[in-house]
Amino acid sequence: MTATAILDAPRYRVTLRNPHAEQVRFIESTAKRKVIRAGRRAGKTCGVATLCVREFLKGRRILYATPTEEQVGTFWFEVKRALAEPLDAGVFAKNETFHTIGPRASKQRIRAKTAFNADTLRGDFADLLILDEFQLMNEDAWEVVGAPMLMDNDGDAIFVYTPPSFRTSARSKATDKRYASKLYKRAEACTDGRWEAFHFSSHVNPYISEVALAEIASDMTALSYRQEIGAEDIEEIPGALWTRAQIDADRIAIAPEMKRIVVAVDPSCTDTGDEAGVVVCGKGVDDAYYVLEDCTLQGTPDAWARAAVGAYHRWKADRIVYETNQGGQMVLLTLGTIDRNIPTRGVHARRGKIVRAEPIAALAEQHRVHHVGAFPALEDELCSYTGESGQKSPNRLDAYVYALMELHHRAPGTIVTR
Repeated sequence: MTATAILDAPRYRVTLRNPHAEQVRFIESTAKRKVIRAGRRAGKTCGVATLCVREFLKGRRILYATPTEEQVGTFWFEVKRALAEPLDAGVFAKNETFHTIGPRASKQRIRAKTAFNADTLRGDFADLLILDEFQLMNEDAWEVVGAPMLMDNDGDAIFVYTPPSFRTSARSKATDKRYASKLYKRAEACTDGRWEAFHFSSHVNPYISEVALAEIASDMTALSYRQEIGAEDIEEIPGALWTRAQIDADRIAIAPEMKRIVVAVDPSCTDTGDEAGVVVCGKGVDDAYYVLEDCTLQGTPDAWARAAVGAYHRWKADRIVYETNQGGQMVLLTLGTIDRNIPTRGVHARRGKIVRAEPIAALAEQHRVHHVGAFPALEDELCSYTGESGQKSPNRLDAYVYALMELHHRAPGTIVTR
């Protein structure tokens, strides 16, 4: 299970794990930017810890960041285990509060910290920056802070991620939930050796049980298994009514003149529950349909009502459409406390979300729906929701469907109330 190596520490033993073949590939790679796409328990964090110890013993300053304290713990355990002898001998100083290891009175060190966003990385620097579970981080952690901190010494960066399933993507702080996969594609397409891509599934790790992996399969959907165990970046999901390719093909930068504009609300009746979907759509003078803004938010009924009324005035809309299934009278009263003069229409859904959405998805297939700009969170819902049991309620999708229903026709399966 372990191998002993003496790495620039002539009197004290540094104990590193035997890396499996896929770990060896990224540990030995000389690329300046490495993007590692791997399944759960595939050994990506242990492999990165081995790489960090090696680079640290060459005199480099290492900064390892991951979204949660629990994830920091796995990396930190591996680093301390590898450096146990020199730590016990006092060759290196250790700070458990700040998760740092390094020689006294030196800038050389390993530091591990949490980083959901850019602000938690500010004020630090590194020769080697590792962003683990990168699919959960806001992209500013790299673009705004991470990349500039490497400029002075042309430092190296490693991005580690597992493709997010519909279940896990809800926890991500990324504005663009596909940002990590886009970096992977950039690395995959690189021909000058500066970027390199690595992909391996959970099955390559010889130290985890194949029986346990097989058992996991029975507890996950086939799609989640492919994403989280097989580490497949799946952009088009079987059963979803929309595809990313279709949305991208009909995306535009500037909308034409509008005949009508509506704001649709899929309400949330709690302060801490699901988001309230608030989406603005219009029908153009060309009789095509345009998605203009996604104002969805999580907050009190007063907060989402103000967001809807604000969008109504900002876009000079014709009316606000809202779902009445969940607290319909409350929705109407809440909107009225903000502005009692706004025309509204309540829609009561009698059929399931997929059936309700099919006529609108058909419009999109006919290239009659255009997104004016990009709406990553909304598009994630459109391209991920299949109606499968256990999926999070797609509040943005519902509001989108209600807005386009109002502009196009009263869809079967709804009752209109005034």
